[in-house]
Amino acid sequence: MRISLEALTVLDAIDRRGTFAAAAEELHRVPSSLSYLVQKLEGDLGVTIFDRSGHRAQLTKTGALLLEEGRRLLQAAATLEARAKRVETGWETELSIAVDAMVPFSRVMPALEAFYADNPYTRLRFGYEVLGGSWDALVTQRADLAIGAFGDPPPGVGLSFQPLGQLLVLFCVAPQHPLATTPEPLEWETLVAHRIVSVADTSHRLPVRNLNVIPGQDNLSVPNMDTKLEALLAGLGYGHLPACIALPHIERGELVVKQLRESRPPQRFYLAWRSNDQGPALRWWIKRFDDPDFINDRMMAAEKL
Repeated sequence: MRISLEALTVLDAIDRRGTFAAAAEELHRVPSSLSYLVQKLEGDLGVTIFDRSGHRAQLTKTGALLLEEGRRLLQAAATLEARAKRVETGWETELSIAVDAMVPFSRVMPALEAFYADNPYTRLRFGYEVLGGSWDALVTQRADLAIGAFGDPPPGVGLSFQPLGQLLVLFCVAPQHPLATTPEPLEWETLVAHRIVSVADTSHRLPVRNLNVIPGQDNLSVPNMDTKLEALLAGLGYGHLPACIALPHIERGELVVKQLRESRPPQRFYLAWRSNDQGPALRWWIKRFDDPDFINDRMMAAEKL
């Protein structure tokens, strides 16, 4: 390997400071050592990095390309050093976080921004899960942390959890849907004749949960909450939406809330993790979501009409 990080550091300093002398002062070296290193790099690569025909050395096109790509390597090396130091102190190199599809990611964003301010070197990988999928993601080790795990936790699988609150869900249809003008409260016998729009449970190992789908009913199964919202707005069926997602569309008249004979109560949701996993990054997230003010201001999704 003929390109060294030392040589790239020298090129970066020369470009930023404008002269070999100023770069040498910054790097605590003599200018002649920088000139030697640059000339050696040019000779090793068989390229011209600086145009020395004028009063001041200027980067050639080749030199500019070398410096541009080299700075990416320097940044990667600096990040690698910082991550190695964090790992030495016990911080995880990566943390996988499952977010229930009912929880808008905007509710997680403040914690995400705060985490990066404290620890920019642990890589975060987010994924959406549905119904029992958040619990399943922990059991199958697809995730280290679940935000908004839905419903009661599965027993006997070594998970720890703490409540985040309750999620108010609303039964919604588009104004053009036949159920929009059907007298309330709606009976299950009425619903079975209409298509339901549902987001499929993402569990791999745990039993699949299937809420509100009546046996024999037409079911439009979609991959995420955004798609479900689009289908409801298009009048393709009916379904439940979190109040925080549905309210803007209800206020604009794009969705209608209907009352059921047997309505769904607010659903409990949790922060959850495997009991035997307690790295510093994971503990940071647990502590963050243990703050009552944070839960009430950012996570609580039980808005009422």
